[in-house]
Amino acid sequence: MKYAKNILETIGNTPLVQLNSVTKEIDALVLAKVETFNPGNSVKDRMALKMIEDAEADGRLKPGGTIIEGTSGNTGMGLALAAIVKGYKCIFVISDKQSKEKMDILRAVGAEVIVCPTNVEPEDPRSYYSVSKRLGAETPNSWYVNQYDNPSNAIAHYEQTGPEIWEQTEGKITHFVVGVGTGGTVSGTAKFLKEQNPDIKIWGVDTYGSVFKKYHETGVFDENEIYPYITEGIGEDILPKNVDFSLIDGFTKVTDKDAAVYTRKIAKEEGIFVGNSAGSAIKGLLQLKEHFTKDDVVVVLFHDHGSRYVGKMFNDDWMRDRGFLEEEIKTAADLINNHKERVLVSAQTEELISHAIERMKEYKISQLPVKDVNGFVGSVDETDLLHHYISDKNIANKPIKEIMGKPYPIVKKTAKIDEISKLISKENEAVLVDLENGNHHIITKYDIISAI
Repeated sequence: MKYAKNILETIGNTPLVQLNSVTKEIDALVLAKVETFNPGNSVKDRMALKMIEDAEADGRLKPGGTIIEGTSGNTGMGLALAAIVKGYKCIFVISDKQSKEKMDILRAVGAEVIVCPTNVEPEDPRSYYSVSKRLGAETPNSWYVNQYDNPSNAIAHYEQTGPEIWEQTEGKITHFVVGVGTGGTVSGTAKFLKEQNPDIKIWGVDTYGSVFKKYHETGVFDENEIYPYITEGIGEDILPKNVDFSLIDGFTKVTDKDAAVYTRKIAKEEGIFVGNSAGSAIKGLLQLKEHFTKDDVVVVLFHDHGSRYVGKMFNDDWMRDRGFLEEEIKTAADLINNHKERVLVSAQTEELISHAIERMKEYKISQLPVKDVNGFVGSVDETDLLHHYISDKNIANKPIKEIMGKPYPIVKKTAKIDEISKLISKENEAVLVDLENGNHHIITKYDIISAI
């Protein structure tokens, strides 16, 4: 009989799958190393088990111990599966930009999950780097994994991922393209492949807000490049020891929007349901297309599974809120499509200014059209209210008509976006849309910005 003695024996030997649609602009044969076939649905299963086994061997991890790690989710999953089989506890520290699905999955496999803010410096005591280190120092009988600097991370890919790709391509691979985060996958795989054939080119995919590309090209760690980004699993605001820049031939950067859009394309055009970093990898691959010829064999690695991003890249509302959805917006009707079911919030001329202030706070809006029995006759916005309040603290009990500005222009549903944008200025904060049924809706500067 053929069977695995436990789930850990199913790690590795993931398939290479030819890509046909999303890479049609590229002449070369493009093969995806689909790491979602690992039991934890990501490439991180490989190094998670290797790091645990090496820690067991040298006594860093003792029987009944607690595994502590800062993770974006996938390493935590791999560590948790191994911990279940081997009898360890897990505490994982994760940043709040990671998907809810990742957090829920980690809790589902028995881990304690601590969520930390993303938008803080790595040295900040609230960062997930700092919190995981502190827990490692404070928790009895614990082992802090530190995947960023743990050499077992890269060794796992030197021993497994590299040899698998070499064997599966019969040594014909010419390029390896992969997103770079902790650096273990790219460095370990690259080291093995270049030992077999030094001419194999290794390309790292980076994201905007990360330091890798510029550091590789200039040797400068530019803190001005560091800012929050949405893409998960790749890019860093630190330089992990596992990133061996000498093995990487070059980097290309991919935007958050392109990463999200191409993640969805892979699912719809190839039938491969993978995560956000795979979208980055494919867009990066397309950005590098001039480097490939028809005789090349290009392997691109897909890190993790799309199920961890159902509430994000695979959710239309999430995509639309960030301006990532590829929708053609031409008219007023298109601009209000996302919120057309909401009732227009307005105020009456005789209402007190305090009512307008409360309404703005309740609905989290910055402006209100003002009506009387004849229709729209004025408007108020938060800037005007602030200026009036500073000059007169008793303003709250005055009627709105005493401070209201001009009424907002009214356009038809068919009005073009360029026509509408010209109507919005410092003096005029919004435009009303006539819905032709006696109702109106509002278009603000935010709607215009979101559309472009």
